[in-house]
Amino acid sequence: MYKKLILALVLFILTGCVSAIPIRETLKEDIRIPVGRIEGNRFVGIRYPFKVEVPSPWKMVTDFPDFLKELGYEKPTPEETEQTELYIYNPETKSNIQIDFTPAGRYSEFNQAFIERLTTAATQSFKEEFEAEHGKTIELIIAPTEAVILKGVEFAAKKYVNYFLKGVKREQGWIYGFKEPYQIFILYMIIEKEGFNDREDINRIIDTFEVFQK
Repeated sequence: MYKKLILALVLFILTGCVSAIPIRETLKEDIRIPVGRIEGNRFVGIRYPFKVEVPSPWKMVTDFPDFLKELGYEKPTPEETEQTELYIYNPETKSNIQIDFTPAGRYSEFNQAFIERLTTAATQSFKEEFEAEHGKTIELIIAPTEAVILKGVEFAAKKYVNYFLKGVKREQGWIYGFKEPYQIFILYMIIEKEGFNDREDINRIIDTFEVFQK
């Protein structure tokens, strides 16, 4: 379900800020290249140049965790061009983060205002998918779009929605960023559970996220 947020952003880019002349060479994701390596609580990317660290008891895997299906996420097929590079989750609460890199189009232009506009526009896609899955009776509290700073990233913005599902408060958020020549998508879900500080942990994890020079 929520994976379509990324596809919506990609579609908006194709119909949005496009240059009349090529800006960069055509890039394609090569899934034959290893995603990266996990060393204890640290991940360093190989396919894409990023790194991130997690606190205990959070885990990192490069394969789709099956429990995400129960939360509304769709497992990507091997044929899909959009492949998530890293999954991060708290095994106790199932709060999670997904990190996805996608090469930018040859003619796509980016600036902070455009990134924020796209991040806001994805809200409608989220609402439509959510209501199709859960109906229209659940109140969605939509936060304002805000600029965020990610290490090594040129432009980035964040949006999130709070709601209660089966008596449990959740927060679904997405961060969209750009670092030449990559689009960066970070999806996260917080499932509140007494005794855990997942919101603080997720903020700490995102603070460690960094795109480095190859």
